[in-house]
Amino acid sequence: MTQFIVCDPNKCTGCQTCELACAVEKDGLLDITRTRIFSIRVEPSLMMAVTCRLCESPTCVASCPVDALSQDAETGIIEVDKDSCVGCGWCVEACEFGVIIEDAAKTTVDICDLCVGRSVPACVEYCPKDALSLSTPVQIGQQTRKEVLGELLKELVEA
Repeated sequence: MTQFIVCDPNKCTGCQTCELACAVEKDGLLDITRTRIFSIRVEPSLMMAVTCRLCESPTCVASCPVDALSQDAETGIIEVDKDSCVGCGWCVEACEFGVIIEDAAKTTVDICDLCVGRSVPACVEYCPKDALSLSTPVQIGQQTRKEVLGELLKELVEA
């Protein structure tokens, strides 16, 4: 099953270290406008980072008018053919998570590729609060059920 980067909002402080780690890893720049992971404020005091979710049926791939995007069948990673991409931005608008960035200088787009070639993505490795991890939808569901059950048991014991 495809793994993607998951953020624990209870640990995330919005420090943007993940964004910098990504920009340095992918472009060699300390420039968060070049990141493929984004810190977002969900509520006034709740932050979390979001990146490509490696959707099962990615709308970004389907929306590309020049077929520059494809999804690796094994890893789920969305690959960008830089020679075919014309930077039209249709995939940017189609992405339900808003995590595709346009590279105006190269007239192409960039999408998280889980730092192919590394054992752990740079954002996960350098997160100072260990808020990021690689997970699957099944693992997320199991963890959520475990947490809900723990809360229910705690309420029962306190009652």
